[in-house]
Amino acid sequence: MAKKTVTRKKTDAKKAAQTSGKKNAVRKGKVAKAATKPVKKAAARKSSAPRRPKGPAWQWSAVETAAAIRSGAISAVETVEAHLDRMRAVNPRLNAVVVDLSEEALAAAHAADKRRAKGGELGLLHGVPITIKENVDYEGRPNFNGVPANKDLIAPSDSPVVRNLKKAGAIVLGLTNTPEFSFRGFTDNPLHGLTLNPWDPDITCGGSSGGAGSAVAAGIGTIAHGNDIGGSLRWPAHCNGVATIKPTQGRIPAFNASSTAERPMLAHLMSAQGPLARHVADVRLALEVMSQRDPRDPWWVPAPLVGPKPKGPIKVALARIPEDMDVDPHVAAALRQAADHLERSGYRVSEVDVPDIDGVWQTWCDIITNETMVMQEAGMLKVTSQDFHKAWGGMKAKANLLDLKAWMQATAARNGHIRAWQLFFEEYPVVLAPTTVKPIPGPREDTVSAERVREIFWGEIRFISAINVLGLPGAVVPVTLHDGKPIGVQLIAGRYREDLALDAAAAIEKRAGVLAHRLWEQMD
Repeated sequence: MAKKTVTRKKTDAKKAAQTSGKKNAVRKGKVAKAATKPVKKAAARKSSAPRRPKGPAWQWSAVETAAAIRSGAISAVETVEAHLDRMRAVNPRLNAVVVDLSEEALAAAHAADKRRAKGGELGLLHGVPITIKENVDYEGRPNFNGVPANKDLIAPSDSPVVRNLKKAGAIVLGLTNTPEFSFRGFTDNPLHGLTLNPWDPDITCGGSSGGAGSAVAAGIGTIAHGNDIGGSLRWPAHCNGVATIKPTQGRIPAFNASSTAERPMLAHLMSAQGPLARHVADVRLALEVMSQRDPRDPWWVPAPLVGPKPKGPIKVALARIPEDMDVDPHVAAALRQAADHLERSGYRVSEVDVPDIDGVWQTWCDIITNETMVMQEAGMLKVTSQDFHKAWGGMKAKANLLDLKAWMQATAARNGHIRAWQLFFEEYPVVLAPTTVKPIPGPREDTVSAERVREIFWGEIRFISAINVLGLPGAVVPVTLHDGKPIGVQLIAGRYREDLALDAAAAIEKRAGVLAHRLWEQMD
């Protein structure tokens, strides 16, 4: 049996060799014929070099910048230098960045490039230029918060939000301006002066994160840090034509070791740290970075950044505006335009009444005003300007003075408002609302009179401040320009559903475009 098997194998091998020889001969013949024909040049191989996004580096989004640095298309040093050049070109007329950290930024950029060259682990914002608002602790520097008397409040460590951004590789270009004690909706103070809106110096850049909004809109940094206790992220985002998210209370950790006393309870429950950026995708990326745990904040919540998707087309409630609010027709048109963008993106929009927006706003005003009067007013009035006194007096004018029993009733009412809104979100997961119902006011309009302050907060931006007492997430996205000035809208979602608010904001941005691109054309 063994010999027959060997013989068969040899025979099979011989046949295979003969067949192979014939096939090779045919192939050689074809090659020989082909050799007599003209040879076409082979297509040039595409370069494997990483591609840079279009335009100057300071115009790129944070997402684009992070990817370009990671791929080696640009160095962190070149990126930071481009942003510093932009800052030197436009900041003198804006006064948005009031503490220049150029030297530190360049040193950090060199270190970032070395880390990448050595193959070290890179954070989500590795080498990406940003700014920080000058009311959170930045290690080794005074936490002025717009007040000259705070010169001795030297930060012993970075605040959680600064620490998280640095851990992700972000590079801080400078600190941005804020009003005294970050307590006004207009950015001006005796220490650094007035910050201007890059769209028009005759309108406010908003507050209290006005320096942040002005800087990022003008192209200084890809992301600007800010915070919000009565609209201080969303109002500047609207005024400067950029996007933001005021997160749910507890999403992003907060703490200032330089503080001489702990913040009162409702200030904790109504305040939030957050990002401003030109692109909704950048806001989402910054939110992820900022929201990492820090044990110094006992209110921090480890909630997921993405929740379950609602079934079917998402229903959006276009908030019906109270009759006593005089709506500018261009604002009304922008709201309808935003609703149309959402409809065309697959959402289902209906105009409905939201739960007691008037009562919610009054609860916010009563709680924050009375808490401030008891805990902070005397100390603040001693070290602040007459402009601050006028603005603060106007805020107090609409508040009800509360004794202990009334205070406890107000905090109890807050729970009822939150419950009503949470039940409302069961049917309408997203609310589309105005940021303001009027054109953007002048840069110091809260110093005109107490009545004018009341008009602004109650009659114009009621839908912004009310959301703070609820602790809900609210995004702002630009929709259009009128008379060369931006108009944005607000998107509100349930607790820890920033993803739903940002998804809706992104749908609007996709159709409305990024307004900052039009700003740069008129600035340069």
